[in-house]
Order: sequence, then structure tokens, then C-alpha cells
Amino acid sequence: MDLQALADLFATTYNADPNVQKAGELQIRKIGAQEGVISALLEIIASDKVDLATRQACSVYLKNRVHTSYFIEPSRQRPEQTPIAQSDRDALKSSILRLLAASPSRAITLQLAATLKNLILHDFPDKWADLLENVKALLNSGDIREVGAGCVAALECVRAFRYTQRKNILPHVVEQLFPTLVTVATGMLNAPPSSAQEIPTMLHLILKTYKSSIFVNLSAHQQSPESLVPWGRLFFQIVNLSIPPEAVPADEEERERCEWWKAKKWTYATLGRLFHRFGNPSQLPSPMKKEYTAFSQHFVTSFAPEIFQVYLVQINLYTSGQAWLSKKCLYHILSFYTECIKPKATWALLKPQVMTLVGRVVYPQLCFDHSRQQLWEADPIEYVRASVDEYENFSSPVSAAVSFILSLASNRTKTAFRPMLDFIYSVLSSNPSPSEKFGVLSMAAVLGPFMMRHPDVRGNMEQFMVQYVLPAFSAEPYLRSIACDVLGTVVKNGMQWTSNENLESHSRAVAIALDDPELPVRVQAALALTKMAEAYDSVRDAIAPQVGKVIQDLLKLSDETDLDVLNNSMEAMVERFQDELLPVATQLTGRLCESYMRLAREGLAQQQNEIVPESIDVDSLLSEAEDDKVYGAMGVAKTIGTVVSAIESATDTLMQVQEVIIPIIRFTLENKLIELFDNMFDLVDSLTFRTHSISPNMWPIFELMYELFKSDAVDFLDEMLPSLDNFLSYGSDVFKGRPDYRAKVFDIYQTAMGSQHLGDNDKINSCKLAESVLLNLQGHVDDLLQGIIQIAFDNLDEGNGYSFKLANMEVLINTVYYNPTAALHLLENHKPGSSRVFFDKWFAIINVDSKLPTVHDKKLSILALCKLLEVNVSLVPEVLRVGWPGIVTGALNIFKSLPQAVAKRKALEERLVDEEDDVDEDDSRYLNLEGEEDDDVWDEDSAYLEMLAAEGARLREISEKRAIDIADVSDFSEESEIEEELGFFSLLDAINPYIMFKHALENLQRKDSALYQAATTMLTVEQQTVLMEVMAVAESQNTTE
Repeated sequence: MDLQALADLFATTYNADPNVQKAGELQIRKIGAQEGVISALLEIIASDKVDLATRQACSVYLKNRVHTSYFIEPSRQRPEQTPIAQSDRDALKSSILRLLAASPSRAITLQLAATLKNLILHDFPDKWADLLENVKALLNSGDIREVGAGCVAALECVRAFRYTQRKNILPHVVEQLFPTLVTVATGMLNAPPSSAQEIPTMLHLILKTYKSSIFVNLSAHQQSPESLVPWGRLFFQIVNLSIPPEAVPADEEERERCEWWKAKKWTYATLGRLFHRFGNPSQLPSPMKKEYTAFSQHFVTSFAPEIFQVYLVQINLYTSGQAWLSKKCLYHILSFYTECIKPKATWALLKPQVMTLVGRVVYPQLCFDHSRQQLWEADPIEYVRASVDEYENFSSPVSAAVSFILSLASNRTKTAFRPMLDFIYSVLSSNPSPSEKFGVLSMAAVLGPFMMRHPDVRGNMEQFMVQYVLPAFSAEPYLRSIACDVLGTVVKNGMQWTSNENLESHSRAVAIALDDPELPVRVQAALALTKMAEAYDSVRDAIAPQVGKVIQDLLKLSDETDLDVLNNSMEAMVERFQDELLPVATQLTGRLCESYMRLAREGLAQQQNEIVPESIDVDSLLSEAEDDKVYGAMGVAKTIGTVVSAIESATDTLMQVQEVIIPIIRFTLENKLIELFDNMFDLVDSLTFRTHSISPNMWPIFELMYELFKSDAVDFLDEMLPSLDNFLSYGSDVFKGRPDYRAKVFDIYQTAMGSQHLGDNDKINSCKLAESVLLNLQGHVDDLLQGIIQIAFDNLDEGNGYSFKLANMEVLINTVYYNPTAALHLLENHKPGSSRVFFDKWFAIINVDSKLPTVHDKKLSILALCKLLEVNVSLVPEVLRVGWPGIVTGALNIFKSLPQAVAKRKALEERLVDEEDDVDEDDSRYLNLEGEEDDDVWDEDSAYLEMLAAEGARLREISEKRAIDIADVSDFSEESEIEEELGFFSLLDAINPYIMFKHALENLQRKDSALYQAATTMLTVEQQTVLMEVMAVAESQNTTE
């Protein structure tokens, strides 16, 4: 292959002329699958004679080709996919490590590393036995570039298997490579730090490799002293390493990103992970105890105290101004100390240091510093976003500081809570600067839920608010903002005012703040005012006359900031002021739709202009998500849904609002804004259900839903189903006159049932759709009946769980209810004897109470059996006639358990109502005032981790069993887990099964006395008793109705 011609071809992919670029890409697509192309690309990437941009273009193509075509699952192979030839595979494996060592740029290294990871994932160890020896050879080389390549390769060896269930591979990689890695890293620390980037970059990669290896498990090798001691020594060396100013950038933001501080960050993160997941015996989930109890007990008594003391030295250097700490390192230090709060062993170390850490580390993080001031002045919108989300920023020292004091307050209440309050009061009483006052009021906002629940503190909160918080409403802008935050927190957590004057003073202050010239103050005021309107009738009454203005202010703020919390406030206001907002509901919805469209369009533009990064990590995803307009659009859509719910009783207004909303639904679906599909399908469901009709402008939405299901949204059937059911229920007249619409819903059912990529849940939803078709279009889908029966019958033995088997069976039962004679004969026409197979399976579940678990399941079978009683026996397939009298017995067996099912459903409904009414939170979730203060603490977070670990173990066990023998997994293991769907409505709900059965039996007695005689004389004494009870119930209910 002509290397120069190939290099020239790849050079066209970044040509300024889009036509040249497009022609080049088409040519590459045409020749790319040919054998030898990959080998040639490897030569081009290695050649210093080819310009860097072309080599990078080749490396990007190489990565993508390997990713899509190195391994192709036969069932998912696309026509355009051509497997990579064996000669090219061999060339890849023989060249990739050498190319990494010779890589001329970081961009090319990233592409080659991603390529290597895919090779390892599919070929190691079986088809690449010498990989680890080759990597070790690089690590032991005297050439620094080869050592660097070895570090990259070691990381990819670990990353390829860090999530895998095959436990034997990663431990082998660790045992082979990690002794060499720790030796190499330790050697690197012999020379003093300098501004050269090679050493810190390799250290960063080695530490990242260790951290990646312990994401799920800690291998036996890593638990051994032979590994733990040298690695621990290395970690402490790096933590204690003093980096001279000349070795790092002067600018703090650049210093945060430099390789030396990345190495330190990964060290802190690794030590935190070791303690959090494996080294804390009191918090170790049950499924992990067998494997890690011995290690965790050793770690918490021998290793954790050393970490504690080493970190304390760093904190002392940092707080005394002798050393600098990056934000992420400080975050990991505080996170470690937070982990030390619950275990008894580490709490003994932490307890004497608590208030030192609170006063010297936590408190300064919460003060209004220069960086906050700069952001407030330069970009108040960004300040608002950052301050609202700051506690949830998982790499921010502010969030770690907050987590630390929250954990102290909830887990060590008796020891730490009052000293923290005393600290707040002491600062407030000492004439603090505005910045310092902001810090302690921020602490009060964080601890507010605890202060409002502590029996010795909540009685003093009104005085606290009047003395320290109310004056802040007249102080600096940032103090006005935090005052609103504190007020909102205490109100949300049950603040009761003994003085109406004090309540009015605070509500007036918030109302004034809503018109503050500073945006951050207005946002916090809006949030606080919402909470006050929800909590106090007097505030609600004061707002009611001007609620329109308040909502407009909220809308304006939401448009300026795109903050989801403001959408939550609007929702709360709409719910609280339904009557007042009814006259302006259409205008309000119009404004909300304008906001939605702006955000949706901006989100669409973001997607269209999005550049796929060369590598993706969790940190970047978390930070970039803040700027995503789509999240703002989701919040606005939710608020629109709240407006729809609030005006449900005003039919005319609701119809007007619907017409305002439909265009945003169409825009979203037409532009395939998939992230917003859930919200749009919710709106379609809400509008069609609440209006009990389908407007002419809503039918194009149905058509769009069908088109999307057939293209980009095949896995959205669960979200589409309620809307599709509403279209069938409230638009049945249109369906009856539109064979193309009927064909569309049948095609959705057929596509879902035949898909290899959809799971049981989607197929259950398609069965529910088929049921809706058969119930709502009685007598108008005769032409679809055969297709439905064939699909359902052919899937009788499919699926992994009983939920699907029952849902599929009930499609056939529905065909019987739709037209019993036609259904039975179509079954026989499909396959002779099919009707008998169906009946045998049907009666097998009828005769076991738990197999028809819900009221709907039982009613459907009873009503279908009633229809069968009306069929002339001469029209029944021959194979069924002998057992035909048993239909009555089957119905009575279901009736026997129907009252219990009805009672269970009613109890579930009542429990749901009780849960909605019971909004009080358990104070024990916040305060730990019981038991010994210094014992191990097991709280809700611990219980949650225990639950996750247990569920993970259960799913792994099922996965392993299925891998060994699918037959070991019971088909009928789920019936006890099938619960009533309280939000599911059916035409069968209005039908009384007792009365229907009574009429069917009386008709049978009148029309075919011999069959009636045979059916009733075969009843047992118990069944005769049930029959008399059923007839009595039918008689009494017939009279009352």
C-alpha cells in the first residue's frame, strides 16, 4: 500500500475546504476496511517524516476502527462493519507499545491508549500472553519515554478490567505489574521536584492506575503487607512532598491542574478510597465482610491513624500559611476526616481535633472570600449557580466542609453539635466582619435542620433569627443573600413564631429582597418566600393579591439563571395559589412555554455544536452538566405539568392551555431532543387524561410518537405507553375510522415483541398496549386479531420472568374477551392444537391463587370465561369440548381469592394516601441523642450502602447462575413481586364481575341446560359454597346498582 498516498488522503480530513474534507472522508470509508490499511496507518503514525496533524488524524481513525470492528458481536453486526483482518490484528499488538513510547504528542498518546485498552479487553490474556512481560520491560527500561509508555500501558491494563465480573484477570495484572510500578514511582522521588513534567506525569499515571484497580475490589496481593507497606510508604512520601514554587505555575488555577498536584490529588483520593471501601470495619457491608474483615481491622488500627496524623500535619502547614493545598487535595483530606467520624477507632483520634478543624478549616471555607466577591461582581448568574450547587460539587472543599459538619451533627450530636453552635454564637457576638458573619450564617444555614430539631435549641431559634439574621437583611448584599437562605432553611424545618410581629418583620424583609438590585439576593429571596408561603397562612394571604407579580418575578429569575430550584419554587407557588392563578393560567403557561423553547433551542444548538472529547472522565461530565440547558428545560416542563394539574377542574381553561403546550411538544419530538422525551410524554399523558379527549392538534403528536418509536425512541415504550393508552381510550372513535392508525399501534406491538434488543419490561408494555387496543376498539380490529394471536402464542414460553409470561398470556385472554369464537379458531388455524395448549397454560395459572396476583388479572380472566360460557359448544374446537364444563370451576376458583385481592388493593391505596399525608421527618435521622457517644455509628447512609452491596451481590449471583445454566432461574419467581398498579385504568374497572358471571350462568342454564348441569354437578362442596356466595353478592350489588 502506498504510504504517501494514504497519508495525503488523511491530510484531507482537516482541509479548510469542506468539499475536499468530505471527499477524503468518503474515500477513507471506502478503503478503510481493506486488509493492510491498519498496518499502513501504524507506519504513518510512527514516521517522523509525516506532519503531526496527519499522524493525529490517523491515530483517531485507528482508535475508532478498533473500537467498532476489533470485536463484533454477531447478533449486532451492522452491514457496514467489516472485522479487522488477522494480519492487521497482529500488527496492532506488535506495534502499539512501541508507538506509545515514540508518540510525539499527548493527543496521539490518548488515541493510542484508547486503542490499546480495546486490544487488551478483547485479547488479553488468551490471545496476548506476553503483554504484561512487555509492559514490565518498558517500565524497567532506562529510557524515560519507554517508562512513560509502560505507565500508560499499565493504566490501560487496569482500566480494561476494573468493572469486569471476571475476578481472576485484574488480580493477575495487579500482582504482575504493581511491584514494578511502586519501585519505579519510589525511585522517581529520589530527585527533588523540578518544573520538568515527565516525572510528575508518570507518578500521576501510576497513582491513577492504583486508584483504578480498587474501584470494585481490593486484590489479595494488595491486602498483603508485601504490597500495602511499599505502596503506603509511597503514598505518605507524596503527601509529605514539599513542592518548591519554581516547580509549579504561579497562577493558582494553573497550579491546580499541574502534574505535581495531580499526583498529590490521586494519592489523597486513593487513601480515601482504601479507607472508605475496604478499611473501615464498622461500615463494611455484609457481603464484603468475608473478604475484607481482616484487612479492614488491620487498616483501621494500624494504617488509618498514620493517615490521620500525616493529614493533620498538612492541615497545620496549610492553616498557618506555610504550605499551599489544592482545592481537590483539601476536599479529599476533609472527606477522609468525615469518614473518621463514625468508626469508634478513628473517632477517638478525631474527637480532640474536631473544633480545631471546624474553626481553622471548615469555617474559612464558608466565609465570603475574594474569589466569591470576584465572581459575584463579574458574573452574578454564575455566582448563583455555583452557590446553589456548591454543596453538591463533589470536588469542592466547600462541599467537603459541609459534609464534615453535617456528619458531626448527625452522628456525634452529644459531643460536637453544641460546641459548633457555641462557635457560631461566639463569632456572631464578637463584632465579626461581614465576611466572617457570612461564614457563620452559612454554617447556621447548613445546621438549620438540626437546630430546629434539637430539644434544647429550637426554642431559642426565634431569638437567634431576630438578633442575628434580621439585621443582615439591611447589610451587605451577600449578607442579605445568606439571611434569606437561613430564613428559608428554618421555615422549611418547622419554625413556629411566638410573635406575629417577628414573622411579619421577616416576611417583609424577604418581600423587599425580592426586588433587590442584586440578582443573587433576589434568587435566595424567591426561594425563602416560597417556603414561607407554604408554611404560613398569613404570608399566603399577604401574597395572594399580588401572586401574579411574584410568579412573573420567578419566571424572570428563571430565565436569567436557568436554575432548576426556581422551577421548583414556581411549582410550589402554582400548587399553593391555584385559585388565584386560574384567570392567568393561559398567559402563565405561554410564558413558561417561551422559556422552555428558549432553553430547548439552546440545548439543541449545544448538541449540534458539541465536540466529542478525546477522553471522558467523571469529573468533566459533572462539571459540564452544570452548563447544560436541557436540565433547565426539564425543570420548566415539570412546572408546566404542575399548572396542568392545578387547573384540571377548569375544563375550558385546560383546553386553552393544551393548545399553548402542544407546539413545544411537537418541537421537542421533531428535533429529537431525546433527553426531554420523558417530560414531553408526561405532558401528553397529563393533557389527554385530564381533558378526557384528544384534540385535533394532538393527533400529529401520536403520529410523531409512532415515527420516533420506529427510529430513535424504540426504548421509550415505557414512557409512551400511558399516552398511547389515552389516545386509544379517549380517541377510540378516530381509531375506528382510521385503519392506518390501527396499523400503527399494531406495528408498535409487533416491533416490540419481535425485538432482540428490548427486554421483558418493554415487551410487557407492548402487551398492555395490545390489551388497550382490544378493549377500546371492540369489533373494529378483526383484521388485526390473527396477527396479535400469532405473536402472543409464539411468545408463550419466552421471557426470563413471570411478569412477562403473565402479560403475554393476558393478551391471548383479551382476544378471547374480544371475540371468543374467532380467537379459538384463529389459534387452531395458527397451529393445530394451539387452543388446547393455551387453555392448559391458562387453567394452570387459574388454579393457583398467586398466579393471578392483581384484581385486574382476576377480573380479566373471569370476564373472558363469562364470554366463553356464551359460546355455542358446537362452535368450540373439538380438542376443548371435553373440558368445557370446567369453565365454571375455573371462574369460581378465581372468585375464591378475588375478595382478598380487592382488600389488598384497597389497603395499598390507603397506605399510599397515608404516606402522602405523613410528611413529617423522623428527628432521629438528624440527631444521634441515644446510646454511647463514642461507639461505632451505623446510620441511614450505612444502611443504604449495605442495601446496595446486598443488591449487587444478588444480581451477580443471578448473572453467574444464568451464565452456568439459564434453566436454574425459576420462571415463576416473580409472581409475589407483581403489585397492583394503582395508576392503571382499564375499561374493565367499570364492569362488575359478579353480575357478569351471574348473567352468563343464567344464560347458559337457559340455552344449554345439559352443559349447565354438567358444569354445576362437577363442583366440590367448597366450590358450590363459593358459587352461592358469588350469586348472593351479584344479587345484592345488582340491587344497589
